[in-house]
Amino acid sequence: MSLYEKIKNNKEKLSVVGLGYVGMPIAHAFANKGIDVIGFDLNKTKIELYKNGIDPTNEVGNEEIAKTKIYFTSDETDLKKAKFHIVAVPTPVNTDHTPDLAPVISASEIVGRNLVPGSIVVYESTVYPGCTEDICIPILEKESGLKCGMDFKVGYSPERINPGDKIHRLHNIKKVVSGIDEESLQEIKAIYDIVIEVGTYPVSNLRTAEAIKVVENSQRDINIAFMNELAMVFDRMDIDTNEVVDGMNTKWNALGFRPGLVGGHCIGVDPYYFTYEAEKLGYHSQIILNGRIVNDHMGAYIADAAIKKMVEAGQAPKTSKVVILGLTFKENCPDIRNSKVIDIIKELNDYGIEPIVVDPWASKEEVTQEYGIELATLEDITDADCVIAAVAHNEFKSMRTDGISRLYKKEKNATKVLVDVKGIFDTNALTKAGIEWWRL
Repeated sequence: MSLYEKIKNNKEKLSVVGLGYVGMPIAHAFANKGIDVIGFDLNKTKIELYKNGIDPTNEVGNEEIAKTKIYFTSDETDLKKAKFHIVAVPTPVNTDHTPDLAPVISASEIVGRNLVPGSIVVYESTVYPGCTEDICIPILEKESGLKCGMDFKVGYSPERINPGDKIHRLHNIKKVVSGIDEESLQEIKAIYDIVIEVGTYPVSNLRTAEAIKVVENSQRDINIAFMNELAMVFDRMDIDTNEVVDGMNTKWNALGFRPGLVGGHCIGVDPYYFTYEAEKLGYHSQIILNGRIVNDHMGAYIADAAIKKMVEAGQAPKTSKVVILGLTFKENCPDIRNSKVIDIIKELNDYGIEPIVVDPWASKEEVTQEYGIELATLEDITDADCVIAAVAHNEFKSMRTDGISRLYKKEKNATKVLVDVKGIFDTNALTKAGIEWWRL
């Protein structure tokens, strides 16, 4: 009987190592199909939240977490009970933009210590091509005392989950799968096909699968960098970038990208994994890294634009009350990792400005712990001079012009400045309301 058949018939268990924005939806999806799932995470606080029916990621939802059959644990020895392991831990970059492989190395050590013969380990964490074979497999072998290819098999299946996206979900995104040999590939494909309704896409080897992931996000990064560069040029030309893009998108083959902040754990990180390995092989990126440079600069550029607009409006930036709406890396998502809104805040700090930050999606505790910022609520905001709408949360989009106007000073001669990073407000309505606006 194959491992797929054993898992399907509850004769063997499946584990997910790392229960964040990627791991939790996967664990939940398999459990919903009647698979025995062990959900492991080192974060004991997170495990307790899941056990109590609370989903800190908002990807699955409290109601679903409360009724799931997943066995949540922070005890690594529970992994011995599983034979199919999915590793879904984050892979960030260091301050020098080199890959930080500490989480995936730690996860490999944990799985290796608890690996039993006949197991399959599949990595979903984003890594550079060759990392699974060169870094992860040797760790699994060392920690387990087993031999890859003989005693256990390894695969790679890049995660494609888009946090906060309620349309493109795990089950309806085609999943790339790979294995170290044909036997492991077929087992991995069959097991993922249990939950992937649109099917899986097998590729010939692990390196190809690893490359697919980093190239997907590098492509998006480059396209957004192009739009950001256009936005900076159009700003000098006094042309509204959003109007240009709206016009361009009337053509059938327009790609639909818009300028903006590029953060998070994928697009803002994956290109560095790709160029890191390319440079080790003697190739220095001419396009990808320049795209990263443009996108990494956008936070400071937006802050400088806000300062300029405030000065034009007759405000004294250093003594003005500046409010930032949004801190997470994207709209309608609680994920604050690698948020580029922080770059706006840091640049404003350099001017002696301490902005007030509002984000109904972010965890106040996580924001304080990660960035040392105390979040305010919309109800707290009055007498603002400048508002920077940095993230297009639904709560901010629904405010419209009337709602945003209530945040400013009420004095008759008070000037009101709005920096609309995502272009979510109607510019004609803003002008009629006496709000001096700028958008990317």
